[in-house]
Amino acid sequence: MTPIKDSLKKKKIDSLDLKTHLALLGVPMLLLLIVWAVFFSISNNPNSVANLILVAIIYLLGYSLSYYFHQGRLNRLWEHLQQVIHVNDTTFELVNIANQYQDERAFLDALLKKAVSSIDGAEMGSIIKVDSRTGELHFESTIGIDIEKLRSVQFNLEQSFEYKLTKGKCDRVVVIDDMASINAHSSLSTTEQKMFSSAPLYPIRSTLSSPIHIDGVLYGMLNLDSARARAFSHYDRNLVAILTHEAANAIALYQKTRQINLLANYDSLTELYNRQRFEQGVKEWKIKPHFGSYLIILDLDNLKVINDNYGHLVGDKAIQTFATALKQSWHQKHLIARYGGDEFIALCHGPQAQIEADLQQLQQTLFNQQMAISHSGSHTETLSTEKISFSYGIANYQGHLDASFRAADKMMYQNKRLKQNSTE
Repeated sequence: MTPIKDSLKKKKIDSLDLKTHLALLGVPMLLLLIVWAVFFSISNNPNSVANLILVAIIYLLGYSLSYYFHQGRLNRLWEHLQQVIHVNDTTFELVNIANQYQDERAFLDALLKKAVSSIDGAEMGSIIKVDSRTGELHFESTIGIDIEKLRSVQFNLEQSFEYKLTKGKCDRVVVIDDMASINAHSSLSTTEQKMFSSAPLYPIRSTLSSPIHIDGVLYGMLNLDSARARAFSHYDRNLVAILTHEAANAIALYQKTRQINLLANYDSLTELYNRQRFEQGVKEWKIKPHFGSYLIILDLDNLKVINDNYGHLVGDKAIQTFATALKQSWHQKHLIARYGGDEFIALCHGPQAQIEADLQQLQQTLFNQQMAISHSGSHTETLSTEKISFSYGIANYQGHLDASFRAADKMMYQNKRLKQNSTE
């Protein structure tokens, strides 16, 4: 069995074998011989042989040139195919590591970096998000451009290259080769134009601008820039269209991944960790012997009163107020979660005296935020007098969650009963 030759390893998208060459050469030559034989038999002209040889030579030269140009075109197609594969690999890689990015802006930074590296003529670039309600544009990511200067200018969709050159449709990639002419017709003030022109490291002379649509809605625009005039070809435009389509898929998948992650790990009301994520975090918790680790259970004292008197929407606002104060008072390295209902749980490094001081500060912060609840209902004056307070229990944590939880929970209920007895 004859092994199949892998032409891709030789960076060839196609090739012609000897039989094909002979067929392409032989068939036209056979036709020429037939035509010559008929012509010679009719005219009996002795110069017809020389003419036939001349025609054959011209044909061979023409065939050679045609094959040369054909092979050159195939080589260019191979290079373009490699770039398309690189674009697909880039976006596929970004989607697979989406969970590693802290927020969408970090993800867009990585996406833009990949986009600039994928287009040969691109030296700088930016990703601009569109506010679907107001049409305002906001620069989310840049490479080679001072993003703070760009953000200092009030800019809307109708002032963008994409909007103007597509007559408001924003449905295709546009190429700007004459930046000076575009800027001359800009509606921006002279000061704003100077701010834009001074933002890039090098004066921009060419730009590719491509719209990003997600679920049929204009999400933003990807701009790739160059300091060279006419840096982008027609093929670059098509490649960026592919890149933008894949980028839209990557952004959509990233957003859905983040939404799933939020639903799986965060409490929707407070945006704190939920019980499942807390218990997973406990498994990863590192005990520091010099400081100690402590498990704290916190329970709101008067949520039932608030719910009964003002309704559950106001009760939800009370829970949110407590969660906000909890996040403000404690360091981000603490593991904090809403454990269920009006009960919260935290795992903190010591010392214990510092934790006690933080809890006192938390109660003071809540006292300062009492008026925040009043905006949730019509019982403003009565509700503002209903203080949000909490009881807590602290237990030493040595790696056994159940034992520490029981000890902290027991202490928390003891404190709650003491409060109730003191008010009776």
